[in-house]
Amino acid sequence: MPDDSLTVSRPHLRAVLQGLLVTFLWSTSWVLIKIGLKSDLPSITFAGLRYSLAFVCLLPFVLANPLHRNAIRGFSRATWRQLLLLGLVFYTLTQGAQFVSLAFLPAATVTLLLNFSPLITALFSSRQNDEAPSTVQWVGIALSSLGALVYFLPVEIPAKQILGLAAALVGVLANSASSLLGRHINQRGGLPPLVVTTLSMGIGGLLLLVTGITTQGSGHLDLTQWLIIAWLAVINTAIAFTLWNRTLRTLTAVESGIINSTMLPQIAILAWLFLGEPLNARQIAGILLVVVGTLIVQLRRNLPHPGKRTANKSDENPG
Repeated sequence: MPDDSLTVSRPHLRAVLQGLLVTFLWSTSWVLIKIGLKSDLPSITFAGLRYSLAFVCLLPFVLANPLHRNAIRGFSRATWRQLLLLGLVFYTLTQGAQFVSLAFLPAATVTLLLNFSPLITALFSSRQNDEAPSTVQWVGIALSSLGALVYFLPVEIPAKQILGLAAALVGVLANSASSLLGRHINQRGGLPPLVVTTLSMGIGGLLLLVTGITTQGSGHLDLTQWLIIAWLAVINTAIAFTLWNRTLRTLTAVESGIINSTMLPQIAILAWLFLGEPLNARQIAGILLVVVGTLIVQLRRNLPHPGKRTANKSDENPG
């Protein structure tokens, strides 16, 4: 007689492994972006090319689906305004700021700062729901803040990195805002996640591309740079997002949050291996504290409360 537990666990294990694969692909993006930036590829133009090409890859799948086409035809002006705002905040501002910050800062530093986005999101979403952060959440926030202090102290910031830090902070705030906005849009009925992502990506990516070409130019793209852009757009964005959405059908919000939190140590290790960005014991300790603190906040935020509905798994931005 077949073991039902094994039958149930196999799809779950497959979803976990796919989720880990996606976070690994997203982590390698940081290394590939740094390599492209070292080749004098303009940062904002680079980001615009990545997301515009990814939009071109995803658009045929949206248009080929009759349900998606009908959903788009039924969009109100308010819905289009929200998609425009989401594209502007999540892609133009968040991703543009990330690429600019990576032009000046080590990959581990940028991802450590970006890891504060879930903490800010948790605080704002708690206030919107008239629910104060719990003691456990405050402990997680304190651990993450302590981790950042351990990582950066003693503060010795070269002048050329100040712009990178400013861009990273803009990225953190924009990413937090886009998470709240994306959750609000996805919680509405009749809006397929793939449609929301594709259209907002197209809006934000094209704005990035126009802004980059206008302010920085197109640069000189050789074969290596085009291959990096193509890989980031097709594999690490279009395909990786599709796989991530598939895992959300099986994984809980807590499990997705834990898997997504593995990106910080993954990026730090990959940057050390392939970019020669060293980490001392103090910085490693700081990264671990930030990861633990973020996990505590995420776990507490996603635990079901008596009498309240749990959050939709697909409401979370995958990162």
